[in-house]
Amino acid sequence: MKQPKVSIIMGIYNCEQTLQHCFESLLQQTFTDWQLIMCEDGSQDNTYEIAKQIQKRHPEKVVLLRNQNNLGLNETLNRCLAVATGEYIARQDADDLSLSERLRLEVDFLDSHPEYALVSGRKDHFDEEGIWGNLGDVEKPTMKDIFFGPPFCHPSCMMRASALRQVDGYSIDRRLLRVEDYHLWYKFYRSGFNGYNLQQTIYLYADARNDYSKRNWQNRLNEMRLKHLIIREVHLPWYYYVFALRPIIVGLLPMPIYHHLHRRRLQN
Repeated sequence: MKQPKVSIIMGIYNCEQTLQHCFESLLQQTFTDWQLIMCEDGSQDNTYEIAKQIQKRHPEKVVLLRNQNNLGLNETLNRCLAVATGEYIARQDADDLSLSERLRLEVDFLDSHPEYALVSGRKDHFDEEGIWGNLGDVEKPTMKDIFFGPPFCHPSCMMRASALRQVDGYSIDRRLLRVEDYHLWYKFYRSGFNGYNLQQTIYLYADARNDYSKRNWQNRLNEMRLKHLIIREVHLPWYYYVFALRPIIVGLLPMPIYHHLHRRRLQN
């Protein structure tokens, strides 16, 4: 496999129903100089068999790795990064879809803006009934924006490989489970890198509108710990500790209220 411009890294886990459709969205990209590195993370369905069929049909495009047991997204993506050879590293989740211009827009942006180390863009939220919400982030996030929450859509982002390796990839720590992207953006900015959000939709994000599930309490505690870390290391004012309680406060909301607020935010 020749060295590509873009290496797309993807952890795959129990995604037999969506993986083929996801891959087809990459085949439809107008930018074609990419490789896909998939790492199967201990699935309990036919995910690995489907991935093997994709790799067999497209050996010039696809690298397939497999974990011996479930390691989680942090370590799985680091395994992909270890074999990636592209100048740029893109993310993709196996139940999502990239719009056809996504890679082209991100590559063009990074090629023409060397002052930025990463780029992402707006995303449509969809389920079996179709698109039901859209969400974008601030165009030029600052460190204070990062404190209030992840300012980039992780699965639709593209990063300079050199910058990602300079911050040592994804951190491996149980206290960072489900906030691995949040911590990554903090490491980028702490190291002097900046990111940009394209103000157009480039990605379709799988998110069932009637799904009342929420992150568990351990993940909420992890987010609060990370906010405390940012406050201490960046020397934010003391009253930011009040805002650091937000993940816990949101977790205390009754499910119907949480769901209503989530839908309202996306539909506005």
